[in-house]
Formats: sequence, C-alpha cells, structure tokens
Amino acid sequence: MSPDSGFDVLVIGAGHNALVAAAYLARAGLRVAQCERRDVVGGAAVTEELAPGFRVSTASYALSMLRPDVYRDLELERHGLVAVPKDPQMFVPLPDGRSFFVWRDTARTKAEIEKIHAPDAEGYDRWCAFWDEATPPLRALLDDPDPLDPVDHLPSDLYARCIVGSAAELVESFFESPEVQGAFASQGIIGTNASGRDPGTAWVLAYHACGGEIYGADGTWGFARGGMGSVSKAIAAAGAEAGVKLFRGTAATEIVIENGRAVGARMSNGMVVRASYVVSGADPRTTFIDLVPDGALDVAFIERVRAWKTEGCVLKVNMALRELPDFIARPGRGPQHHGTVEISPSIDYLDTAYREAQEGTHSSKPYMEVFIQSVLDRSLVDGEGHVVSAFTQYVSPDLVETDEALDAVIDVLSSYAPNVRDNIIAAQALGPHQLQGRFGLPGGDIFHGSLLPEQSFDKRFDYRTPLPGLYLCGSGARPGGCVMGAAGRNAAHAVIDDLGHR
Repeated sequence: MSPDSGFDVLVIGAGHNALVAAAYLARAGLRVAQCERRDVVGGAAVTEELAPGFRVSTASYALSMLRPDVYRDLELERHGLVAVPKDPQMFVPLPDGRSFFVWRDTARTKAEIEKIHAPDAEGYDRWCAFWDEATPPLRALLDDPDPLDPVDHLPSDLYARCIVGSAAELVESFFESPEVQGAFASQGIIGTNASGRDPGTAWVLAYHACGGEIYGADGTWGFARGGMGSVSKAIAAAGAEAGVKLFRGTAATEIVIENGRAVGARMSNGMVVRASYVVSGADPRTTFIDLVPDGALDVAFIERVRAWKTEGCVLKVNMALRELPDFIARPGRGPQHHGTVEISPSIDYLDTAYREAQEGTHSSKPYMEVFIQSVLDRSLVDGEGHVVSAFTQYVSPDLVETDEALDAVIDVLSSYAPNVRDNIIAAQALGPHQLQGRFGLPGGDIFHGSLLPEQSFDKRFDYRTPLPGLYLCGSGARPGGCVMGAAGRNAAHAVIDDLGHR
C-alpha cells in the first residue's frame, strides 16, 4: 500500500464488525482499504492453535446473534460458514448428582424440568410463551440503526421486566426451584460485572434472547464448524470478493486530520494512508483518545468517553484434554457433551461468585459455560482428544495473574467431572488483562462497554462521530456487543448514505 493510494474508505481493524463494514462498503462500489494489527483477522472471533493438533475458539465461542440480513447479504454460507444449532441447548449438572437438559424441543425440556421440580414444567410453558411475544419488539431495539427509546417503544410491563428489572426477578416470576432459576438467570450476567439481582441485568438476558434467527428459532444458540474463526474468514472472503484491500500486521497509530476532518491514518511503519472516510472498529476509548489527536474533539465528549464503563469480569479458559469429561450426573458419553454445560446451580450461587470477586481477585466457585465442540466437530483436533472452551465469571477487572483463577475453574469443573484435571494436555486462561492485550477488548470487556441499560440504546455511541469523516463500527457503537455484525452493517450504511452513493 503506497502513501498516496486513493481510497474512498479506510477501515481500521479487522474484528468481525469491521470486516462486515468493509464488505458492505466494497459491495456498494467503494474503494476500501482495511488494516489489522494482527496477522489473523476476526478480533475476538478467531480459531487458534492451543497445543499441537488442538484448535479452539480462543475468545468468542458461540454463534446466535449474527443478524440474518448480514448472513444473507454477504452470502456467508457460500463463503464457507457452516452454522450448526446446539441440541441440547444446555446440559445442567447439579452438585447433588442430579441434572437436566434444555432441548430445542419444548416437550423434551418440560420432561427434564419436571424431574427437578414438577411445577416448573408448567413454568417453562409460560416462559416460552412470554418470549414468543416479547422477542419481536425487543429485537427491534437491536435492529433499528436509529435507536428506539424503550420507554416509548415497549409496553410498560415489558419495559419494567426486560429493561430495568433484574434477571433474577424475571426468572423467579416463572420458576420456583433454585436449580432451574440458576440455569436461566445466568444469561443475564454474561460478560457483565454485576449480580443477577442487580437492576438492568434483565436487559442483558433479553438481549441474548433476541438471537437464533439463522437457525429458524428465537433464542437458539449454535456453533460455527471450524470454530469462530470460520465466521470471520467467511466475512473476510465476502469483502475480498467485493474488492476490499486487507493489510494484516499493519496497525493504525493516529487518525490524520486536515481542515477539521478525518482524511486517513498514520500506520505503525510511518506510512500515511489517505481516504475520504475513516471507519474505526476499535473501542470508543482507543478510537477517540488513542487514535484521534489531542484537541480535535470537544472536552465534554472526551469526558463521556473517559466515563464509559469497561469492566471486564470474564476468565476465558481453553483446554486440550486426552479424553472427554465424565460427568457424575451422567456417566459415559452422550448428549451431555453436545451442548453447553451450564454450571449455575442457583441465583444465590451466581450472586456469591460476583460478590466474592468484588472483594478479592476471583470467584472460588465460578459460574461457567463449557462447550466441547470437538465432539461434534472433529476438524478442530488432529487424532485423539478434545478441546474444551469454558467461559467463566467472575474475576476482578484488575486481575493480571490468572493461575489461581484457572485452578478454581478446574477445581469446580472437576467436582462435576472428576477425570478432568488428570487429562489436561494444555490449558490457557485469558482474564481481562490478557483479553485487552491480545484482542484489544478495553479493560477485558467483551462488549466494548457494559450492556446494562445505562450504556445501551441512545446511550451507546453513534456511528457518526463528532469528527467529520470518522465513523465508529465496533461493539461500542449501537446496538452493542456479541458476534452479530449489526454495528458494522449500520456504520457502513451511514457512510453510504452520507456519500449519497448507491
């Protein structure tokens, strides 16, 4: 890439949203350059080698929220993406040796829940009916590029229950048993440094319930064959086909401003790449404080950026195992290895894990979602063995050393499947410090900023920034995080509209 290369748009970064933005812009006929500091594209949606012969989704680990129009418009299936729904959706082992499944089939799930607490089987019917009605208006909050005010858009009862209420209150209104409550309330704390009893966590739960369209069923979770890197590779392939010029191992260090407008960026090698528009896939703090020169933005706006909450609380643990976990609750091999293993025995368990991490460095009994993708996708392992992805909470946002937190995760998982510890070939633990350094996640926050209501809807950053010519397309922009592509799509449309280009 020469310094005088003429591009219509320069996209900074190649996380999944930035890849989506670049692909849409190129498909609109624009000349698009894209730079990425790492040699691999995808940001946190990557597949990487954990140990020789073992590949794992290093950070992001499940696929549900991808917007169906992005999937369709970019022809991701043609570009190699194979998305497979999990079934069962969850296997929930309990400390006393009992367990239950949450299947895609309602009747099968009710039969499982009835074994735990009979009245909760009827509660599951009401739970499903509630989401059938609630999901369409909630999903509009995610898909509209100009954020709808949930106060005006939603009925007052739905607003109270799914926006400002707590995940605990919402779940407890349907289920009585702690075991069933814990399994469903856990979705309200994903990536969120808060207790499930805190106000606003109902929105985190509702946010995650709005996916599943690519599988033809609301709220359904699945996986990408080949790991999450397959999602990013498919999007990058769509962009390349449309003409995106992607440069790996090239980091932007400063956005160039002339006459009060962004006109390109300076790279780590000193080269300047010029473009009519600049689109940043980085988080708000990196974009507006690290990349934009001092004094170019209003002081009040910079204060807003500095106040933006990015409190990582996740410890992502990846393991290569010689053999499958053998669960006390369901010995042997079976469907317990096919979906997400949910270790969340009660809402009190989640609350204790949160409060313990606030007082120290990490939870001694963490919440976790565990997925053993290699059972269903042997492309991840050469020969024998399995890869395990464990998304766990909570750790302190200030955690740097992860050894003790990793031990706690292994201890808890081994209490449910005692053979785990002795079968570990390799283990990797990525806390907030590592997630920021490796993937550019600010403070280790997987969403580029908390998804609680005070940082959602119109409170989240707009695609059009106060600096003319500069746009934001990462997860810090509306509507927020998860591998969904909405921010990238919407930012691209904003550029196209402003260009008057069709």
